[in-house]
Amino acid sequence: MIQIAIMGLGTVGTGVAKVVEENARQIERKLGEPLQVKTILVRHFKDGPYRDRMTDDFGRIECDPDIRVVVETIGGVEAAYEYTRRALAAGKHVVTANKQLVAEHGCELLALAREKGVSYLFEASVGGGIPILHPLTECMAANRIDEVYGILNGTTNYILTRMVRTGASFADALREAQEKGYAEADPTADVEGIDAGRKTCILADLAFGRQTDPAAVPMEGISRLDLRDVKEAEQAGYRIKLLGRAVRLENGARSAYVSPHLISEDTPLANVEDVFNAVVVRGNATGEVMFYGKGAGSLPTASACVADVMEALQSGVRRTPLGWDPDPAGFVDPMELSGRWYVRTADSAARAAEVFGQIQVLSEEDGTVFLTDEMTGRKVAELSAGLQTQACLRVL
Repeated sequence: MIQIAIMGLGTVGTGVAKVVEENARQIERKLGEPLQVKTILVRHFKDGPYRDRMTDDFGRIECDPDIRVVVETIGGVEAAYEYTRRALAAGKHVVTANKQLVAEHGCELLALAREKGVSYLFEASVGGGIPILHPLTECMAANRIDEVYGILNGTTNYILTRMVRTGASFADALREAQEKGYAEADPTADVEGIDAGRKTCILADLAFGRQTDPAAVPMEGISRLDLRDVKEAEQAGYRIKLLGRAVRLENGARSAYVSPHLISEDTPLANVEDVFNAVVVRGNATGEVMFYGKGAGSLPTASACVADVMEALQSGVRRTPLGWDPDPAGFVDPMELSGRWYVRTADSAARAAEVFGQIQVLSEEDGTVFLTDEMTGRKVAELSAGLQTQACLRVL
């Protein structure tokens, strides 16, 4: 009997316990012996099917030699970091879905895991139930990864889908998402791009092999998005999606950011709707490969966690250990990246062309909506200051 522990019994922690129980036969067949949740760390005891396994004393997990893997589903960084560090130091594998912890302390915790001869795995931290990190680091290992981008937050994608389909305002679409349980009572991390930003940092770390400081990554969400821009984009053959993007530049430098983008309606990514997520990886040998599925939810995320538990138990330390250089040098401000931009201004088309030069006019109703030629974000900001600019979005 293999014994594991779960830290935190919220949505994901409960899902892990359920997956271990409901899929016990398949898991035993692959591991060669049964897997059992022995101890569950909670802040407050409550009645339910796992009451007899609950404890509020982390020491019971830390000092138990029978517990080989700890699944961290606490969230946040304070307690989660302390308990993860102690579990690894005690020689236990740790599996997590905690994107904030991995983005901010992953490099350090991976180094500690290597030192102690155990694994620190976090497949569920980026794609939930979508397998992305393992394909990125193993299946595409023969590639130089040049870019990773995608829809990394199901809540914002649901809101944008409702704005397109029903013409709902951002506020109304958010309210609907909260009523359906897709958005938290405090949706800040989702709608302001913070959740997608943390995931983007992890993808950049693994893709490019060097630390990406979350504080250096601009994270812009959709809370200021105007319904008019959603409609203008659709009429011009585009969809607006909140994308996290990490890109390798020609000189070897790298950049990363999160912001709303216009993407052509002909691309597969444009048709990823509702709470579904999708990640596109561009390798120099494979070209673009897309991973698609539900990026959150109790059982999809728990499934990824349990798969990591099984990997840790089967292989011990990975043959190619996860990790990246802690030095963040070589990160370029994404405002230096070139691309086309969508601009909406109260000015006339003639005035917009006078300021921006060559433009593609999309609409001249109540001002002007246009697309620019390729230019850096910094140049766009400079030129936009010369107009009565009302909206400015990247075009992928």
